[in-house]
Amino acid sequence: MPALPIRPATPADLPLLPGLQLAAGAAFRAVGMPEIADHPPPSAADFAPHQQLGRLWVGADPADRPQGFLPARPLDGCAHIEQVSVHPSAAGRGLGRELIDHVEGWAAGRGLAALTLSTFRSVPWNAPYYRRLGFRELADDRLTAALRQVLAEEAAFGLDLADRVCMRRPVTFLRPSAAAST
Repeated sequence: MPALPIRPATPADLPLLPGLQLAAGAAFRAVGMPEIADHPPPSAADFAPHQQLGRLWVGADPADRPQGFLPARPLDGCAHIEQVSVHPSAAGRGLGRELIDHVEGWAAGRGLAALTLSTFRSVPWNAPYYRRLGFRELADDRLTAALRQVLAEEAAFGLDLADRVCMRRPVTFLRPSAAAST
């Protein structure tokens, strides 16, 4: 299947994202994390600030329905990936990688040095996947105050910090199509 086009999210996409996140999150049941799978997703209104600021992208199918999404924000001179969600029907086709690469182009166009994220260390489609995409784990002494705050917020949310890791990938290129579509 050809890659799905990546585009900025529109207001019409926002009501579809909570259901997409729930569908993507269902995979956590298979790794013994039903509390993650069953946690209510953010509402459409929660996604709106990212969309309004041009920091939310979707991979859309031929009917222009989002099959995956990625919100990001500037953090410590980097583009911090808040999450990557791909619908199970589109999983395994490179959409997550395409979204991340698109955001790298966006980051490069803004002079941001790297992509950062926090993720589960032991979940196969989390840290091991991101390692394959060039992300490297940040040692505790390399965590910025802002990344420590991200982890503190995750702990308050109920995530086990023993299984969380912050990762970083340098921005190495500028994708003209990504930079042009903010």
